[in-house]
Amino acid sequence: MNLTLTDTHLMIRQTAREFAEQQLAPGASQRDEEERFPKEFVTALGELGFMGMMVPEEWGGAGLDTISYALAVEEISRVDASVGVIMSVNNSLVCYGINKYGNDDQRDRYLRDLAAGRKLGAFALSEPEAGSDASNQHTIAVLDGDHYLLNGTKNWITNGSTADTVLVMAATDRSKGPKGISTFIVEKGTPGFTVAKKEKKLGIRSSDTVSLAFENCRVPVANRIGAEGDGFRFAMTTLEGGRIGIAAQALGIAQACVDASVRYAKQRKAFGKTIAEHQAIQFKIADMATATEAARMLVLHAAWLKDQEQPFGQAASMAKLLASKTAVQSALEAIQIHGGYGYVREYHVERYLRDAKVSEIYEGTSEIQRIVIARSLLKD
Repeated sequence: MNLTLTDTHLMIRQTAREFAEQQLAPGASQRDEEERFPKEFVTALGELGFMGMMVPEEWGGAGLDTISYALAVEEISRVDASVGVIMSVNNSLVCYGINKYGNDDQRDRYLRDLAAGRKLGAFALSEPEAGSDASNQHTIAVLDGDHYLLNGTKNWITNGSTADTVLVMAATDRSKGPKGISTFIVEKGTPGFTVAKKEKKLGIRSSDTVSLAFENCRVPVANRIGAEGDGFRFAMTTLEGGRIGIAAQALGIAQACVDASVRYAKQRKAFGKTIAEHQAIQFKIADMATATEAARMLVLHAAWLKDQEQPFGQAASMAKLLASKTAVQSALEAIQIHGGYGYVREYHVERYLRDAKVSEIYEGTSEIQRIVIARSLLKD
């Protein structure tokens, strides 16, 4: 693996950094406080090419590689992790899923607008009884002529209330278990498709997370992605790439914690000198920075493997496992370094902790990542 970033990579990183610092930073805390979805920035990110970064140019995307995508998500999430996850879901779950597994008609009808940020996507796999056990799907799709009738409930759906296009996994034959699940493209406004509940969350509060309800929702057969029974494989392989995005999001939060701690330590004085001169603080910052850099290498390695079309599932799980753990631990240390100021909302580090925690949960908990890694290492 060549660790040298190309000129394109550097340009993407700088563009994302400037956008985050100039556009996102001024209102990030207020959006968090108000739980306000940043719709205007979705459009702006689309104009920059950041909503469909890995989508080929022929389908309206930027045609960039996964490393570029990871760099951009890190920089956006370093300032506002809510915007980072909105961007991640649209790119690595929705756009990737349609581009890789959809047909040309589906790419033409949906991918162009999603990649351009004119429309937003969501990925609906989780259910009240199907979280880590994603194969336990209770949402049902029954064939009825040239349509399917969808009935069921999805929950924990990022972008769910604002999405124009939702990829929905549903059982077309429950007797077949995982091999009886299929994937459907469901458009906002389809009769029988409603937003059921918006969650009140600890973190990433300006990113909407909702439950979705389907009641005799008629979806055209033409909106099924792949063949009947391909849905579980579709979901699992798509989530592998999604873990790179969430790892990059966690990495951005971790880096934000390092940056904030360094700034504060240089300014705050105690016992006649800045706290940066105290070895206890130096050790904390050194450990935070080292763990963050290690996580960055894992994220870039997983992205590189994906770009080389090599197996990357184990690497993606490793990246997500370490990056999410690092984000949480770095946020805790950043609060400790800030002392009482770290506990109040005037300073950003308390938000970093609230935002970091979910990276250990969604798109596969840390426990699931360990299972994925162990099985990969132990298989014959």
